[in-house]
Amino acid sequence: MHKLEQITDRIRKIFDARTAARDQALVQARQLTRACSLAIRAVHREEADVMNAHLLDARQLANTLRASLLPYPDLFYAGYTQDALKEFVEANVTCALIRNQPLQTPEELVVEPSTYLNGLAEVVGELRRRSLDILRHGYTPEVERLLDIMDEIYSIMVTMDYPDAITNGLRRQTDLARGIIEKTRGDITFSLRGEHLTQAISQLSAQLKSDSITGAEGEK
Repeated sequence: MHKLEQITDRIRKIFDARTAARDQALVQARQLTRACSLAIRAVHREEADVMNAHLLDARQLANTLRASLLPYPDLFYAGYTQDALKEFVEANVTCALIRNQPLQTPEELVVEPSTYLNGLAEVVGELRRRSLDILRHGYTPEVERLLDIMDEIYSIMVTMDYPDAITNGLRRQTDLARGIIEKTRGDITFSLRGEHLTQAISQLSAQLKSDSITGAEGEK
């Protein structure tokens, strides 16, 4: 029985260490998610310096999270850890695409392929948000660029025809992305038609005004 106590004491110490690592990882994951959200908010507000500061903070937190869970691979691949790293991907890719900068690879972000793709899928929603912000002030070619990116993301994701156990639920994210893209396409089309109508009315008004002036001068 004395040997049994020694065995259980060792097990208890292992469980204590794993619990402490898990609790620490949860805190780090929340901090990482917050830094990513702040970076995305900053890029929408066109606050480049603030965005870069939060992205740097997020990278440091992601590195710390990975390092702290190195002895515990099962905790690293747990849902809350990969969800936080997915937010890390989303923040970096969103900021890069909105600012028309080079796209980071999974290797540069140090994330799993499935985590990268799921983060990429989340970017579609942020690009829609950016497009709507632009359309509130009128149509510009920038929304077409963003829509083209959204289409390209979807066209890539739809080819990832693998089991959810491999892609970590990418199929559902792909379906959601398709709906977001179609709604955005409709919003852009509606805005463009409105822009064309406004221009046509303006041209007609100018033409009528010109004809009225010409007619008045002819009567003199």
